[in-house]
Amino acid sequence: MPQQPVVGILHPGSMGAAVAACANANAAAVLWCEAGRSPASAARADRFGLTPVATLRELLDRSDIVISLCPPAAAEDLARDVAEHGVTGVYVEANAINPERTQRIAALLEPDATVVDAGVVGSPPVRGKTPTLYLSGPVAETNRIEALFAGTAVRTAVLGTEVGKASALKLSYASFQKTSRLLVALAVGMAREYGVDQELIEVASRRTDSYLTEPQYIAKTAARAWRWGPELEEAADTLAAAGLPPEMLRAAASTLARWHDVKDDSELTLTDALTRLAQP
Repeated sequence: MPQQPVVGILHPGSMGAAVAACANANAAAVLWCEAGRSPASAARADRFGLTPVATLRELLDRSDIVISLCPPAAAEDLARDVAEHGVTGVYVEANAINPERTQRIAALLEPDATVVDAGVVGSPPVRGKTPTLYLSGPVAETNRIEALFAGTAVRTAVLGTEVGKASALKLSYASFQKTSRLLVALAVGMAREYGVDQELIEVASRRTDSYLTEPQYIAKTAARAWRWGPELEEAADTLAAAGLPPEMLRAAASTLARWHDVKDDSELTLTDALTRLAQP
C-alpha cells in the first residue's frame, strides 16, 4: 500500500480548512503554519484537526503536497514566499486567479516543485456540501491529488495536462455565479425603494432557477464581498486576455467594494446589506 503523504495547507480559511480536513482522511498529517495567523485561524485549524507547525520552512520541509488556498490577491506573494524558502513535491495552486497568473506561479516554482492547477467550484465541504476540485497538470501529480481526496466530500475532476485550464473553468463559473447574485441585490434594492420587492419576488417565483427568489442570499453576498470582488477582477483580466469586454465584471467588483466593511459578518441582515449598498 502506498505511503500516505504529508500535506501542507496555505492557509486554513473557511474553504482551506474544510478542504484540508477532507485531505486528512488520506494523509499522514495535514500541517498549517501558525506564524502570522489570527486566533480565529488557529481555532478553525484546531476544529478541523490540522497539525500546527511554527514556520513556513518547517511546513515546506515536511510536506509532500502543498495546497495554496488563500484570497486571490495574495496568491503570487505567497508563491514567492514559498519559492524563497524552497519547495519540492507537488504545489497545488487552488486559488481563484486567472490562468496567466497560475502559469507565472508555475514558472516561479518549477522545476523544483511540480505545479498542479486547481479550482474549487462549490461551497466548503461541510454540513453535507460536496464541492468539486477541478485539476489540470501532469498526469502523475493529478492522480495523487485525486487519491488524496478519494472517498471524501471533495470530488475531483481532471481537465487535462495544461496548467491554466482549471483556473479558467473556476473563473468562468464564478463570473456568472457571483455577478448573478449581485444583480439580485441591485434588483431587490431598486424594487424595495418603490415598495414592490415582494411583487418582484412573486414574479421571479413563476420562473425556475431564478436567484431573485432568494433575496435572503444578499446578506451572504455582502459578507463574502471581500473575497468575491478580487475574484471577479481576476475573471475580468481573463476576459480581457481573451479579447472579451471585462467592464461588467469590473463594475461588479466595484459594487462589491461597497460592502468591504462587513467581512464575514454572519449577523448581517437583508435590510442592512441593502442600506450599505445604497449608502456606502
